[in-house]
Amino acid sequence: MELPTGYVTALDAMNRHINSARPDAPVQAERDRRALLTPTRQAAAVALRRLADRIQPRPLPVAPRCS
Repeated sequence: MELPTGYVTALDAMNRHINSARPDAPVQAERDRRALLTPTRQAAAVALRRLADRIQPRPLPVAPRCS
């Protein structure tokens, strides 16, 4: 026995998918995402760079020569 709720949900999803491909489909503007995790990402990047430098150090920068 099929579940009527699943059938209705699948039918609704299919209709939304088909209607979204039409040229006159309503367009929703993308919302700006708040940068909640920016400090966390920056701290993680610094920690990963330090770990990478311990595992495989970067070569020292070459000083420019004056001729």
